[in-house]
Order: sequence, then C-alpha cells, then structure tokens
Amino acid sequence: MKTIAQKGRGMFASEAIPAFTVIEIAPVIVMPLSQKKALDKTLLHDYIFMWGPNEEQCCMALGMVPIYNHAYSSNCEYVMDYENNTIIIQTILPVQQDDELTINYNGAADDDTPIWFDAQ
Repeated sequence: MKTIAQKGRGMFASEAIPAFTVIEIAPVIVMPLSQKKALDKTLLHDYIFMWGPNEEQCCMALGMVPIYNHAYSSNCEYVMDYENNTIIIQTILPVQQDDELTINYNGAADDDTPIWFDAQ
C-alpha cells in the first residue's frame, strides 16, 4: 500500500503477478438494503457494495478491498462470492512489480460508465 497524490491510498504489486491470480479473499459484512440510506450519509458511502444476485442487500468489504483504486481499464477485478460472504480480488492482466492494482468500480473491468465521483 502506498499513498498517491490526488487519490489517497492504493494497492501496489510487491512483485510481478501473472494474470488470473487471486490477490485477496476478503470477508464482507452483509447488511439489509434498508440501512444503505443511512450509510450513504457517511464516509462509508464510498466503500459499500450492492450485494446478492439481485442486489437485495449491501455489504462492507473488510481486508484491503476498500483500498483498491478505480480505473476504467483495470488490471484486477472483484468477484462476489455470495455463498461464502467474501469478495475475491484477482488480476485479469499480468501486473509488473510496483504497478498499482486497480479495480473498476462499475464491476466489469472495461465498463466506462461514469462513476459517482466522475459524474459530478
């Protein structure tokens, strides 16, 4: 983890990592969707994921998941494991030592739909 000007903290590769390598399996705290409105009024808003096959819940990821920065063309992806209440971070491209590890906050690695902090 390093701090990046204009972005805050971010995750970086300590060594070269092949594509499709699991970086982290992080537990999540699952909450009813009814609590999301309250969470949206806090700093946690930026760290809440919609959860469940039909997004009928929300969750807070633990581990280092909240530290991965967004990129529209990311080198990692997150996979939601609803059965085990975890989020898996894995590379989707080869990553070189010292490269920043990024995820696309839209879910799909190449989805260029503007996200909340770009759409303002």
